[in-house]
Amino acid sequence: MTFALALLAVLALGQADRPDRVLYSFASEDDLKAVAVNSTKVSLVPDAKAGKALRVEFQPADWPNALWRTTTPWDWEDATGLLLDISNPTSEPQEFGIRVDDDPAADGVTHCRSGLQTLEAGKSATFCLPLGGLDPMAYGMRGLPRDTRARLISANGTIDAHRVFAFQVYQHSPKAPRALVLDNLRLSFGKPRMDGMVDPYGQYTRATWPGKVTKDEDLIQRRKSEEADLTKSPELPDRDRFGGWARGPKLEATGFFRTHKEKGKWWLVDPDGRLFLSLGIDCIGEGDPTVTTGRESMFTWLPKPGDPLAGHVGHAAGLHMGPRKEGDTFNPYSANLQRKYGAEYKQQWPAMALSRLRSWGFNTVGNWSDGGLYRNGRVPYVATTGVGGDHATLASGSDYWGRMPDPFDPKFAEHAAAMARDIAARVKDDPWCLGIFVDNELSWAGQGEDGGRYGLAYGALAEGPNSPGKQAFLEQLRARYSDVARLNEAWGTSFADWEALQKPVKLTGTLQPKQREDFSAFVKSLAHRYFQVVRDALRREDPNHLYLGCRFAWAGPEAIEAANELCEVVSFNIYQARVSGDYAARMAKLDKPCIIGEFHFGALDRGMFHTGLVSTDSQKERASTYVDYLHSVLDAPTLVGCHWFQYIDQPLTGRAWDGENYNIGFVSVTDTPYPEMVAAARKVHAEAYTRRYGSGG
Repeated sequence: MTFALALLAVLALGQADRPDRVLYSFASEDDLKAVAVNSTKVSLVPDAKAGKALRVEFQPADWPNALWRTTTPWDWEDATGLLLDISNPTSEPQEFGIRVDDDPAADGVTHCRSGLQTLEAGKSATFCLPLGGLDPMAYGMRGLPRDTRARLISANGTIDAHRVFAFQVYQHSPKAPRALVLDNLRLSFGKPRMDGMVDPYGQYTRATWPGKVTKDEDLIQRRKSEEADLTKSPELPDRDRFGGWARGPKLEATGFFRTHKEKGKWWLVDPDGRLFLSLGIDCIGEGDPTVTTGRESMFTWLPKPGDPLAGHVGHAAGLHMGPRKEGDTFNPYSANLQRKYGAEYKQQWPAMALSRLRSWGFNTVGNWSDGGLYRNGRVPYVATTGVGGDHATLASGSDYWGRMPDPFDPKFAEHAAAMARDIAARVKDDPWCLGIFVDNELSWAGQGEDGGRYGLAYGALAEGPNSPGKQAFLEQLRARYSDVARLNEAWGTSFADWEALQKPVKLTGTLQPKQREDFSAFVKSLAHRYFQVVRDALRREDPNHLYLGCRFAWAGPEAIEAANELCEVVSFNIYQARVSGDYAARMAKLDKPCIIGEFHFGALDRGMFHTGLVSTDSQKERASTYVDYLHSVLDAPTLVGCHWFQYIDQPLTGRAWDGENYNIGFVSVTDTPYPEMVAAARKVHAEAYTRRYGSGG
């Protein structure tokens, strides 16, 4: 990177601080020698500027990586980010990770800061892993204002940047050799300017872009223009009242949604007997508030008491902003709804949202949406619920949203029954309800190969004698081995008696073959118990609606097999640029209808700070990626739909409870639809049924 470019990047952050410090430019063989390889092959190749770059070929392995390390720690205390240029020379999108360690004993979880990103096929981009003063969550958000040429990586974990011992670029379990080209590994030092960066409409003040709102009249005019467009194009042709395929095969009409296999492919069937693919959007509602307490200087305007928009001010607890656990909030999206639709906006926005869905070719109100959209009679919807309560839990080793419910606790069945009664009271007998999601992204698996797949078995053993899950595991072991000596022989352990296993047990080392069998059997039994208890509770209270599963984000084969046996539809949240061949193949083996509960992509060309979990270069590319993702769904024989996460961009300064501020909406914070996304949705949705059905459709 030239000094001029480095200075430009610093100025883009709003502070002429220090130029980047280049760590490795790969201009010589010395830079190549500095790389330690772990299931990788490295070489120097020509770059686009007549220099050299590092080609890394990741081999099939658990965690292949290119590693840089030192015995005398590096001091990165003042650095705000680790930057590198990456090119993907292959014909497939590639997910990769960047990790920094502050201790030689770092294990991928402790003493690490790491994050994942995806680079599209044939693309090049600059990526930044935030460090120190550039840690967005120090400011209460996931992404910060910065040079939009660098894609910020959502990072987990904290480190002491004063003593860095290693950093690496890695992939997770590639099935075949995959290559990336790395260049210009460097540290950045510019800190963002945060004061006065949010305008009265919740937009970034230091950039302009097509569609930016500058006055209230812009909102009113856009409302009128969009209403005219929706009147002109109220819905896609060839759709029945539910959004099913009007000219497709006519099957038995049962009055509720069901599943069906046609020509070797799974489908949903709508209440009128038409083939149906669920194309939905999540989180349709009045938007998320953002914290203002302690961050007032970020905003150029906030409503004062007595202001007509003061009703959008609130208070939130349970915040994740350093020591701050609660604070005042403001909801810029709902304020813009009031500006746009007037005092009756609460009655106006739901009708507009449903009209948009029909016009854009969506036929499902997705998860996490406003409960007022249930029983709307215009667009089918999924019901959202979960099993709450004070039942026992188990750790899996990767408990991002919390520990796993322990279904062996009798309280779990009581709480599942209460859940089923509650959701049935809201949706029972409504033909517009497609089905019910119960829970979300549960902690089915942990970190690492053994600790991941069998994390719940490790977690059960680590509990004390009062754990129902642990007692269930020990009962299984006694039934198999009867004598603890036989268990010790199979496991390579030395427990004195069964009582010794009642205490918290922490196993280390590689699992023995019999241990793997026992751990697998326990994890499968736990998953089977969970899904059976939930399914039976739903069937007692609401037998007519589909059980759509728990939306897997991470899970081993045992949990997926149990879901396949007991759910009517198996659900996954798949954040990729498209549904990979590996995913599609695993789902095909289930021979069960599957649905994607969440996916998205974002870009940084419209004033937002974070792309979400899958990044693209622009709104144009975001739209083309949407089309490609939908094609991968339509071409997978088990997939019966996918739901975009989410309807609205998240607040620029982060949603109150976890700081997410992603460009992932079909509409912006000003309720302005992204025209590229709308056009892409109409195009690909219009061809969805004929593409899925194949020739003769």
